[in-house]
Amino acid sequence: MEIESRNETEQSPSIPFRKIVSVASIAAGVQFGWALQLSLLTPYVQLIGIPHKLASLIWLCGPVSGLLVQPTVGYYSDRCTSRFGRRRPFIAAGAVSVAIAVFFIGYASDIGHHSGDSLTKKVKPRAIAIFVVGFWILDVANNMLQGPCRAFMADLSGNDHRKMRKANACFSFFMAVGNVLGYSAGAYNKMHKLFPFTSTTACDVYCSNLKSCFFISVILLLVLTALALIYVREEPWKSNDSGKAQCGDPGNDRYESSESAPSAFCGEIFSAFKSIKRPMLILLLVTCFNWIAWFPFLLYDTDWMGREVYGGDSRGDPEQVKLYDRGVHSGAFGLMVNSVVLGFMSLGVEVLGRSVGGLNKLWGIVNLILSVCLAMTVLISKLAASSRRNAADGTGSLPLPPKGIRNGALALFAVLGIPQAITFSVPFALASIFSNTSGAGQGLSLGVLNLSIVVPQMVVSFASGPWDALFGGGNLPAFVVGAIAAAISAILAITMLPSPSQLPMSTTTSRPTLRASH
Repeated sequence: MEIESRNETEQSPSIPFRKIVSVASIAAGVQFGWALQLSLLTPYVQLIGIPHKLASLIWLCGPVSGLLVQPTVGYYSDRCTSRFGRRRPFIAAGAVSVAIAVFFIGYASDIGHHSGDSLTKKVKPRAIAIFVVGFWILDVANNMLQGPCRAFMADLSGNDHRKMRKANACFSFFMAVGNVLGYSAGAYNKMHKLFPFTSTTACDVYCSNLKSCFFISVILLLVLTALALIYVREEPWKSNDSGKAQCGDPGNDRYESSESAPSAFCGEIFSAFKSIKRPMLILLLVTCFNWIAWFPFLLYDTDWMGREVYGGDSRGDPEQVKLYDRGVHSGAFGLMVNSVVLGFMSLGVEVLGRSVGGLNKLWGIVNLILSVCLAMTVLISKLAASSRRNAADGTGSLPLPPKGIRNGALALFAVLGIPQAITFSVPFALASIFSNTSGAGQGLSLGVLNLSIVVPQMVVSFASGPWDALFGGGNLPAFVVGAIAAAISAILAITMLPSPSQLPMSTTTSRPTLRASH
């Protein structure tokens, strides 16, 4: 492939879609690790002695790293002059960093024990320190991977909007595949038998299963990344500045010297916000409300099943704890079903977008579905509570919720896979399209979009607990707020978000694009 500078109005070169699929497949390895984090790491942090009230703070490293890492990586990947290309060095560095992080997380107990932690004490401070370091590296590495992967797909798509939409739908499909693999591996409690060396004095069966699952996820990620980076190559990106090894602005061909890179980065970030055009601004607003709706459910979905649907209590008597655990396991199965629906739905995004009149309308419609589903959690919870009162026999025995209520809750998980598929693909496709029409760099544009995802996550993480407590505890108050936010997001998407076909193509902005040599 060669790199040339040309106007946006010229037709982009034809790059085989199978190369885009190869890059998108990396999402399966990334999401495998995310699914393992969601299903296995919360119990693990309690195993090494991290207090429950501090465990939620550890999960904040995801949005914090996303807030800082994705815009930074996006900026520098737009301007990278490495001989390996613009995106590939960051993708490779992210994959290797994931492997390093997984080693620290999996072997935190062993390293802590050999460093002086006592096996008889509940709190293992050295293991906790190693775990926290590994966990932060893992989230930073995952953010290093996802942004450049999506930007790479946009580079390969050129100015072909249809190919961009298909590429992001493909990325969403592989995220679903990774989810299914991750939840399946996390649910299988004999995974440690595949790797006998994971069982040690300081690492029990649960810890050994965690190690084994992460080993498999790292192997999958490294294989998919290596195959994609070998198969899909980039030529070094050069500026127009007479061969100097400098990084230029892909949006307007302004070039900065390497000595001014930090100030250039800060200036570019502020400039990116100041120069946001109306379509991108509305996209950020819709995305923000969309994720305010999603995060309460994503954070507390299994807890809702255990607490409101099954009527258990993680801090109650043994029978309440047992009932809560059954609900959590049922919720984990619901997440599996959700991932399957997400995968199939991702394959139909392009067709559905055309049938309803555009991606903006499709996004609005599924956000209405999301709003209804979140509101339905209230109805399901009330029906479950009513069935428990009616089934009370005076013996103190806690009954399971009726089969109809359990199936209704699982159906809710399945239906939520529909809007989730759109959420994982459409905003990123629109951001790539909008950045093309405005001449902005793909990496930085996707990094800015990520800010409208991680900021709501931080708000929800801090506010949902006090908000729920204000209304008597439980998860329903946060879900109701999510339903309202989803409805607002739907209205904004349908009435204000422009369709890509309504956008004028830039005729004055020159930017580098990829040309395949045959």
